[in-house]
Amino acid sequence: MSETKTIGFVGVGNMGAPMVRNLAKAEIPVLAFDLDRQALARVTGGSNLVTAAASLAEVGAKCATVITMLPTGANVRDAVLGEGGIASKMAEGGIIVDMSSSEPTGTVALAKELEARGLHLIDAPVSGGVPGAVNATLALMTGGEDAPVARVEGVLNAMGNIFRTGPVGSGHAAKALNNFLSAASLAATSEALLVALKFGLDGAAMADIWNASTGRSNATENKLHQHILNRKFAAGFTLKLLNKDVGIARSLAEQLDVRTDTLDRVSALLGDALEELGDEADHTALYKYLEGISEGRDGGKADR
Repeated sequence: MSETKTIGFVGVGNMGAPMVRNLAKAEIPVLAFDLDRQALARVTGGSNLVTAAASLAEVGAKCATVITMLPTGANVRDAVLGEGGIASKMAEGGIIVDMSSSEPTGTVALAKELEARGLHLIDAPVSGGVPGAVNATLALMTGGEDAPVARVEGVLNAMGNIFRTGPVGSGHAAKALNNFLSAASLAATSEALLVALKFGLDGAAMADIWNASTGRSNATENKLHQHILNRKFAAGFTLKLLNKDVGIARSLAEQLDVRTDTLDRVSALLGDALEELGDEADHTALYKYLEGISEGRDGGKADR
């Protein structure tokens, strides 16, 4: 049976804020927390169903279900088990839903530690970007035991579509592999565009052709016209986070002793681009980095 009591939500950035708003639209009350007080004020200002917590401990004390939407698994662990963290005040039987992109092995370890406290962990990382978060169409790759997942099903459905992946940790594995595919298609699309432009083809026309052909991908459909050809480079997901997710996929492959030549190359490419473009660069700016290499410059430095 799904629970609809007040939901704790930790992390109200680019993705978290619209997710909280969709919970409110579904008439699910939310107690939100973020270290960025301005971000917290923005998300709590538009609905009487969304209120601000003063601390992580308050979120844990007042909510039987708490969602985390944070940059890394280390951030999640600290928020949950750190001094004054969520678990410090959470009642036995409580559920923590990690919707961040975390390391699968770290998630399994965290689940065991929470189990010893009588708490449940579900991993439900998301795909769909900011548009998916705004429109409540996110793909929720959900790992965990059936009973806790059933308890939060209504909450998750308010933000997107649930795809059950298996035991805890499996959702984070699925997400990392998904983002590897996304990164690989972005890299390939960027290189194809560079060649097309060099030959004298029209970039916009090529985007339309690819979107009507077998080369179609998320990169051609949602990034070429929207962020690359117009040089906005503002999809709302940083190159730093994409590099982190692909690194998780690479680490998983190494742990499983699976040879992944393409994954290795894409991971190395993202690392080089991140070093050149910096932590705040949007992931679509990978095109700018490849453009710089193509033009004989030092990465994308000359085009910053």
